[in-house]
Amino acid sequence: MKLLRVGPVGAERPALLDESGALRDLSGLVTDINGALLADDGVLARIRAAAASGELPALDATGLRTGAPVAGIGKVVCIGLNYHDHARETGAATPEEPIIFMKAPDTVVGPDDTVLIPRGSEKTDWEVELAVVIGRTARYLESDEQALAAVAGYAVAHDVSERAFQIERGGQWDKGKNCETFNPLGPWLVTADEVPDPQSLGVRLWVNGELKQDGTTADQIFPVAEVVRYVSQFMTLYPGDVINTGTPAGVAMGQPEPKPYLRAGDVVELEIDGLGRQRQPLRSA
Repeated sequence: MKLLRVGPVGAERPALLDESGALRDLSGLVTDINGALLADDGVLARIRAAAASGELPALDATGLRTGAPVAGIGKVVCIGLNYHDHARETGAATPEEPIIFMKAPDTVVGPDDTVLIPRGSEKTDWEVELAVVIGRTARYLESDEQALAAVAGYAVAHDVSERAFQIERGGQWDKGKNCETFNPLGPWLVTADEVPDPQSLGVRLWVNGELKQDGTTADQIFPVAEVVRYVSQFMTLYPGDVINTGTPAGVAMGQPEPKPYLRAGDVVELEIDGLGRQRQPLRSA
């Protein structure tokens, strides 16, 4: 299934994109798409049955905003330097273990919402990423099979980053990762049954129509199952939590001088095979 949330900020309603591409209203069945829903196999089965029967009312998508596909996210866990080609382009050694950092849930916005260039920023950068959405409480997982069983689904994430804040201002990476609007998510949460192999997805990003990133999740240093298993050794993952699994080569930081960092007025578009497409205009905060 392709689950999503549509409507104004703070007043989104749950919806489903059916096999014909029509938008269907889920608000008669569920109040929202959140961790409680993703952990409830019975409710998910009812949604599948209603979708198959054709009984869900249609929604007019004209002018309708798409929000982030998951509400009430508890935490956003991110994996740094998780593609071989991205590590090479930044001159970093291949990590021996996954690099973990966090983004606050309030960085999450809709897939087509405006992204704000922070005040004082000179090095705002793009990063298209595969997001994993957790559907089962997960702690101390022991195998790849257990890890994948804890995944509710997948989405497109944009891990927007301010490199000077991240690298040049001291401390950890958090200052360059947690500016407002720095984690567009969606348009859909695609349930795991529709993504049989998360390591075979094309990942692409454009800036002002120019292709900048064109990679594949097959190049991940630590694949999805290993990432979920590993993270569960250090923190408990709950339904609705999100893991951003890293970005392929092609970020501004990895390009020759003068590096083409983002500016107000730019437009970023990104997509992952089967998971949909995002488009964000940028403006100054």
